[in-house]
Parts: sequence; C-alpha cells; structure tokens
Amino acid sequence: MNGLSNQQRFMNTQQSPATLQSTVDREKIYQWIVELSNPETRENALLELSKKREVVPDLAPTLWHSFGTTAALLQEIVHIYPAVNPATLTAHQSNRVCNALALLQCVASHPETRSAFLQAHIPLFLYPFLHTVSKTRPFEYLRLTSLGVIGALTDEQEVITFLLTTEIIPLCLRIMESGSELSKTVATFILQKILLDDSGLSYICQTYDRFSHVAMILHVVRCYLRLSDNPRAREALRQCLPDQLKDSTFAACLADDKSTKHWLSQLLKNLETAGPGVGADPRVGISPLAPQ
Repeated sequence: MNGLSNQQRFMNTQQSPATLQSTVDREKIYQWIVELSNPETRENALLELSKKREVVPDLAPTLWHSFGTTAALLQEIVHIYPAVNPATLTAHQSNRVCNALALLQCVASHPETRSAFLQAHIPLFLYPFLHTVSKTRPFEYLRLTSLGVIGALTDEQEVITFLLTTEIIPLCLRIMESGSELSKTVATFILQKILLDDSGLSYICQTYDRFSHVAMILHVVRCYLRLSDNPRAREALRQCLPDQLKDSTFAACLADDKSTKHWLSQLLKNLETAGPGVGADPRVGISPLAPQ
C-alpha cells in the first residue's frame, strides 16, 4: 500500500506535456514583456508577442498593466514619425512598428483594457499613419494595421463618442477613395460602425457639407441604407445617389448576395417614400458647417 501511495504521489507531481508546455510558454510571455522595455531586446520581443496574441487570452491586461510596456509601444510608433514625412519608410521599419500595433490592437479589443485605452487617447498616435498617401507596400501595410487597431474597438457608445471627437471620418473617407482594397474594406467597416450608431448618424447628417462628403464617396449599400434613416439625409440622397444603384448595373453581381440585394431594395424603397420637401434643395434645413 505504501508503495502504491508513493507511486500515486509521484504521478500527481508530474505535469502533462501540454501543461508543461503551457508553463514554459507563460514564462516566455513574461520574459518577452520584460524585454519590451529594453531597446536592445525589444524588436524580437515584439515579433514573438505579436505571434502569441491570438492564443494568450489575458495578454492584453498583462501588457497594459506591466510597467513601461505601453510607453515602449508608443516609443515604437513615435520613432517612425520621421520616416512618414518625407516618405522614407522601409519594409523593415514597417514590419517592426506593425508588430507593436498588433499588440495595441490586442489591448483595444479586450473588454478589460478598452476603456483605459480610449481614455489614454492611444488611437490618436496612429492618425499620422492614416494621413499618409504613399502607395508603397510598407505604407499600405502600416495604414492597414493602424485601421485594424481602430476597427478592433467595439461599437459601444463610449467608442463612438470618442471617435466622433477625432478626425476618423475624413481619414476613413480618404482611404475609401484611394487606398488598397483591404484598407478600403476596413475603413468602410469603421465608417459603417459609426453610421449604425444614432449619434454617429446624427453627426454626419448635421451639416450638408459633412453629409455630401460622405455620400459622394460612399458606394456601399449598407451605409447608404443607414443614411436613408435620417429624414434630411434621405432628401439629399434622392438627388445624389449614384445612378448605378438605381438601375440594373449591379444586378448580376448581387444575384447571389441576398443580403446586399435586400439592402439595396430597402434603400430604393426608402427613397421612394414621399416626404415633406421632396424635390426641394436638400441643403435647406441643414445647418452650416459646425466646428469639428
């Protein structure tokens, strides 16, 4: 019996390979986080941690609450500013800063760190990257990753309220107009998130200039449909909705896309609904451009 008990005690002290690997990985995670504060070891730590961000559930709180980590990530961002203007950013520089942005995206998307992330105004550090216009791959990758950080924020009221105090709408519109396909997709996603919130819709429809800027660039049915929920925007859309959305231009494309086809049908139905002032100048009743 004593031998069996000793054997059981021995077996109980052994860790399974998976558990042992998890322990080793956890120790590595902590070590890499410590190494972020050292400029000599930071680059490799950024690379390794960015690979682990999807498999370590509490990585975001650990990063946010560890001493000096957020400052180190912001140093990586600020360090790249001189390479943005004039546009001299290299692929190596872009990859390195994007690894830092990937960790910030992890923090932005986590419910325990999102509010603190917003209160610290971290997204504002990314806006200089969204202002860039160079079409080289390092800049496209930089813009796309920066948009990913903004897009990772949820559509809670706190997030929308914050975004409306910044220049994110014109930045997204610019990228939707001239960015790469992936960047256009993420920028459209962010704008749609803002439009689907009542305060965001009201903000965009507050002035004719804002509305027209959005409407002239938007060629996304779901966003147009949301704009049509606002009475003043609906009147303006009757005048400026692209003809291609009114005729059968996209009929073949939408044949297998039931959702978009339904949205387009609902959009056209909304615009056909008679309302006060139909045919009048859509700018009537919309206040002049308010301070941003």
